Amino acid sequence: MSSGLGGLNKSENGVVIGLVQLQLPVIKTKSDLRAQAARIVDLVGKARRNLGTMDLVVFPEYMLQGLSMDTSDEILCDRDGPEMQAFAKACVDHKIWGCFSIMERNPDAPDSPFNVGIIINSEGKEVLYYRKLHPWVPVEPWAPGNVGIPVIDGPNGCKLALIICHDGMFPEMARECAYKGAEIMIRTAGYTAPIRDSWKFTNQSNAFQNLMVTASVCMCGSDGDFDSMGEGMFCNFDGTVLVKGGGRPDEIITSEVRPDLVREARLGWGVENNIYQLGHRAYVAVKGGAQDCPYSFMHDLVAGKYKLPWEENVKHTDGTAFGFKPPTREYEK
Repeated sequence: MSSGLGGLNKSENGVVIGLVQLQLPVIKTKSDLRAQAARIVDLVGKARRNLGTMDLVVFPEYMLQGLSMDTSDEILCDRDGPEMQAFAKACVDHKIWGCFSIMERNPDAPDSPFNVGIIINSEGKEVLYYRKLHPWVPVEPWAPGNVGIPVIDGPNGCKLALIICHDGMFPEMARECAYKGAEIMIRTAGYTAPIRDSWKFTNQSNAFQNLMVTASVCMCGSDGDFDSMGEGMFCNFDGTVLVKGGGRPDEIITSEVRPDLVREARLGWGVENNIYQLGHRAYVAVKGGAQDCPYSFMHDLVAGKYKLPWEENVKHTDGTAFGFKPPTREYEK
């Protein structure tokens, strides 16, 4: 399958996505936040002007707050705050779906905001709300997500999911998206250059292992301290790379993807239909395949007893190495 020349030649069953390699900002004040929100609104317009066939424009994690890890209330956002209202209006004005990132106030733990991804449809309605399940510890201070991984009906009838950055390093995350029906998984990130190779092969493996398209993008450029890498990337459901961006800030990497071919593969593939075969082991030898759970880590995780053989010797178990105080609050207590 080709990218349809980046979505220029949209097919009847295609979904055209634009990944914005957004310039990494420096955000210190509410005024900075307002200016960055206005810039993102302008880029929604650029996305539409860039490609009239585009269905969905995706902005990376940290698009508003930058990489400072600042949890000051002054630069945090609310789910229905003025920033999100401006983004919703931009989606309506330009008749396009948008995927956005905010660091959201947490009323139960003000020093531990949520890292949130939100998708808004072309009518300005919030259709997906996700809290990052796996913050990039020990570097990030965000609270652990607690709303699961939603899968929605996206543009042109696709099934769409969103995960954030470090989430994609856990194969269980992509598997959960696919298990719930996702045909396209978006992954937004703020990753910096040392993660470049890991970024590439996890985007590909997440696609291949689940017969699912992945569309992934990082922040881009430098803020004077950090260098984000951009590298927008589309992977087809067989793990092959459809389109790959580079390191040019504000470039919009585009591709057509085909959820109808994902559906076809999931139904028609025998060899390497791994998302099905996980729950139907050895179906050649056993009617219907073995449908037990032979994985001890799954049983232990469900029972709240997950423990590695080397657990007692793990050196980093809180954020003190990166300047954060040891937490005293327990999860959901």
